[in-house]
Amino acid sequence: MARAATTSDVFNAVAEPRRREILKLLVVTELPVGDIVALLKVDQPSVSKHLRVLRDVGLVHVRRNGRHKLYRTNAHAIRPLHEWAGTFEHYWTHQLNRVKERAEARMKRNAEEGNPQRRNDDVHRS
Repeated sequence: MARAATTSDVFNAVAEPRRREILKLLVVTELPVGDIVALLKVDQPSVSKHLRVLRDVGLVHVRRNGRHKLYRTNAHAIRPLHEWAGTFEHYWTHQLNRVKERAEARMKRNAEEGNPQRRNDDVHRS
């Protein structure tokens, strides 16, 4: 099955780590390209290319302020990503609860056996 182009699919667009970094910066404040370049220490053409992809899929808005273009995240467009990632929250919460329960049970057994502290490598073997 062919992948969707990064310019038409939000999920493919954010698959690129540099674009995720840009989105993180733009969550806090609206920034011009030059500030993004300085903060990420990446060349301007690369940042502009990533911003164009993010803009094309609707993840960032751009507005003009004189000669400058200011970019900011489009929270509405990010919502599908958030909802999709949220489908896994139950799974991870369940897994973490199981780990916690197992650790607490092991600590209780050790305390009952009169061995309250065990070496880390003993804990990892079981």
